[in-house]
Amino acid sequence: MNTNLQFKLQVLGDPTRMAIFERLARGPLAVVDIADGLPVTRPAVSQHLKVLKDAGLVTNERAANRNLYQLNPAGVAALRDYLDRFWQQSLQAFKKAAEKSFKEKSR
Repeated sequence: MNTNLQFKLQVLGDPTRMAIFERLARGPLAVVDIADGLPVTRPAVSQHLKVLKDAGLVTNERAANRNLYQLNPAGVAALRDYLDRFWQQSLQAFKKAAEKSFKEKSR
């Protein structure tokens, strides 16, 4: 596993960062909206966003007087590609098991 991918996974291992990541999956938000309902302060949310941004999972852009944060499609795609490998392996193993079972029942 490359170190950048490993860093992304480690970053999401923190429950607060995962909660922020999940909120941003619904669409762009400002820090105040991200922090609403989380058990941490807005400055703490900003620190978590910096870590997510450093990992390439989040981007931000200025909108009027606020920064809007959103998921970085390229960073999320790298995670998905990694996890999809396991899904493909599982599907292939299931297919082989099903074909084997069908052959044995056909005898």
